[in-house]
Amino acid sequence: MPSRRTGCLKLLFWFAVFDCVVLFVVGQGFYNLGSNLTLYAFKDSKAPLEVKTRRGWKLVTEAGIADMGEALVERHLEPDFRWCSLPVRRRSTTVLQSLVSSLFGAEMNIVTISPNRFQFVTSYQPGFAPTTAKERLNSDGLTFAIIANFRDPKGRPLGWVYHNSELVNRPFPVWTGVFFVKQGRPWFGPKSLLDEVPGPIEEGTQGYPSVMKNHTVFSYVDLAPDKFFDGKKITYRSLAGMRRDGTAVFVLSGDGGAVNVAEVTEIAKKLDVQHATLLDGGRALQYSIRTGYGSWNFAAFNTTLNFGPPFMRPQKSPVYIGVKPRNP
Repeated sequence: MPSRRTGCLKLLFWFAVFDCVVLFVVGQGFYNLGSNLTLYAFKDSKAPLEVKTRRGWKLVTEAGIADMGEALVERHLEPDFRWCSLPVRRRSTTVLQSLVSSLFGAEMNIVTISPNRFQFVTSYQPGFAPTTAKERLNSDGLTFAIIANFRDPKGRPLGWVYHNSELVNRPFPVWTGVFFVKQGRPWFGPKSLLDEVPGPIEEGTQGYPSVMKNHTVFSYVDLAPDKFFDGKKITYRSLAGMRRDGTAVFVLSGDGGAVNVAEVTEIAKKLDVQHATLLDGGRALQYSIRTGYGSWNFAAFNTTLNFGPPFMRPQKSPVYIGVKPRNP
């Protein structure tokens, strides 16, 4: 009798383990579960962000330019296109934080693209129907796609959008950041660049907020939150910037890589970014990269299942920034 009871208990145990594995796999596939558990555990953390350098963990504010460059882990490289991950962490102060840190870790993704071989465009469906980065990557034959500006409650883009030199969506006066293409070259940063760079806008979207110009970080990234902006909030972030040579630099939250605005801007500054703006982030953040081995997709939250309460609904947006090889 004891042996039968023991056998039943073992069977129940392995059924429970199997169920947990299935639930985690489903949750990871549809809701990026591990990353969101990390976000939940650290969203109220007061511990500063650290990066993993060759000489160990360093505060992002104390890491030098050389430290940041050495900390990058290369994941894909082709002429004028590079994708690296950057391991990050916050020191754990709770049991939950220790558990998720040991299980999942955290990273940022750094994508650098030269306009010498690649062109930058706005990418969207007719009527600005909601779509995903993965869909834009495949539909438009892109190498890289990332969510652009915010959307209003009806799902339309919030801010101006240009495509093929035509204004296709009206401006939103509050937004201070921009992405635009003039004379075939992409620009990212504050809207003052629009007047400083000659020529008509060929492609572009508004962003919010701009965070840096000429290597100087704007002071409002540390101000108290308002209706549109909370720079101190730890969440998924997306920064688009550029270096003096015109190289576009994207500093993006990856799995578990939840940061505030000052931290993502500090990383960009240590990567020699000259001008920068934020793109849409939070639960809406998603981007896709095409490599020689297929595509890789990051979505901060579910983008496929359509059931449950509003906070579980698919995260789709109308407009993306797309990058594709220039015609030979």
